[in-house]
Parts: sequence; C-alpha cells; structure tokens
Amino acid sequence: MKLDIDTAPILAGSRYPAGFNDRCQEMFRRRLAKAAGLTQVGINLLELPPGAWSSQRHWHTQAEEFVYVVDGEVVLVTEGREDVLRRGDCAAFLPTDANGHHLQNRSQTIARVLEIGSPVTRDDECHYPDIDLHATASGHFHKDGTPY
Repeated sequence: MKLDIDTAPILAGSRYPAGFNDRCQEMFRRRLAKAAGLTQVGINLLELPPGAWSSQRHWHTQAEEFVYVVDGEVVLVTEGREDVLRRGDCAAFLPTDANGHHLQNRSQTIARVLEIGSPVTRDDECHYPDIDLHATASGHFHKDGTPY
C-alpha cells in the first residue's frame, strides 16, 4: 500500500521533562510505521530544522536504531566523537552499547532523516549520559530514581 507521507501522524517536539527539551522542540517526526499499521518496526521521517537536535544524547538497553540521511546534513554526536552525515549516509546503534548518540542540525537548511528501529518494549531503558535523566516505560526519572 502506498503511503501519503503528508498524512502520516506527526510527533512534534520532545516529551522530555522541562529543562531538557529546548533543543528538541522544533523537530518533528512523521510516524510512517504507525500510518501503515506496522507494529514490529518503528519507522519515522525526522525533520530537523537548523539548530535542532533529534533528542538528548542517549542509548537503549533493548531497542536497535538505524538512521539514513534522506536530505541535508546532520552531525552525529557520540562519546568523544562527531561525524558529519550527509544525504545517503547512515548509522546504526545497538542496544547495550553504552555510547550515547544523537543528531544535531548545525547547517542552515532542514535535514530529513529516516529513522528505523525495533519497537520500544516495556523492558527497554534509556540512558542519558550527559544529563540527570533516565527513562523507562514508567516514565522519566532522575538518575537517583526519583520521578520528574
């Protein structure tokens, strides 16, 4: 079935607690897998305006992630490293690889990135090495376990 990308549900901004969402508020994701009724894989078309981040730098304990740059240019930021990704470039992130990652658009034009990943499960945890944040299926927590 052919999808009309423009009619796919949109997830705008981030769900981070206050103080952690500023750089992520301008981006949005077109939820392509959801539009197609797919449940075994997550597929989003991320639209990242200049200056925006895809997320806070993070890594998952269960979910696999893959990104493919459709248009524009982003900087992949990992622990101690930055790589420029341009149209046609891709990157993959395995669960339990404790090297957090995120994308930043430092260019002057919108970047579009196809995100593909395994569905987030109830057992998945998301670690944020740069900030006082830890996420589970139950919500967002400080690293000491207290909820936001």
